[in-house]
Amino acid sequence: MARRRALHPAFDALAGLTKHPARAPRKPRNTAPRPLPPRDQELFRAAMEGVRPLPPSDRAELDLPKPRPQPLQRRQDDAAALAEALLGPLSFEDRLEMGIEDAFLRPGLPRRLLSDLRKGRWVIQAELDLHGLTREEAREELAHFLATCLIQGYRCVRIIHGKGLSSPGGESVLKALSRHWLARRDAILAFCQAKPHDGGEGALLALLKAPRFK
Repeated sequence: MARRRALHPAFDALAGLTKHPARAPRKPRNTAPRPLPPRDQELFRAAMEGVRPLPPSDRAELDLPKPRPQPLQRRQDDAAALAEALLGPLSFEDRLEMGIEDAFLRPGLPRRLLSDLRKGRWVIQAELDLHGLTREEAREELAHFLATCLIQGYRCVRIIHGKGLSSPGGESVLKALSRHWLARRDAILAFCQAKPHDGGEGALLALLKAPRFK
């Protein structure tokens, strides 16, 4: 019997395939989503009732500009300045603007005139004490006092009306009256409450017109 001739190794591999035929490929599993139960479909339709798709937008999608940097230090400085203005002592001009300074200035005159009077830059040349006088006595004494001061050429005078500590309600009647009388006289340019060492709330400093000599 003749010997079988050896084949190339590649042919041996092909020969092995004939002994073990290839398996048929498996069918892919069905990955389609399962339909919702009828109850869930009804709930979904009820929830989406009235919903309409958005119309297609023809606007270009641009990046929004970045916000400008915030001046934090300037804001802190402004807040500190505001707190200092609110908590700090009021100046004479502030008190006049707010109407809490007991002062009078003839219309048309510069504010500096009243400020100088309040700061004590005028020398007090005469004074009148109205303590213990009735209303009529005080008015007559004040009129006579101012007439004499004008004749003498006095410019700055002090009028002591008292604080009214012993008056009913603790309010000085002569304090209000003297301010009213002074404001009605053309010879008075300005008046204000005296400084503490000049009488404080119990006195006024008044500035008179300059004398006119012939």
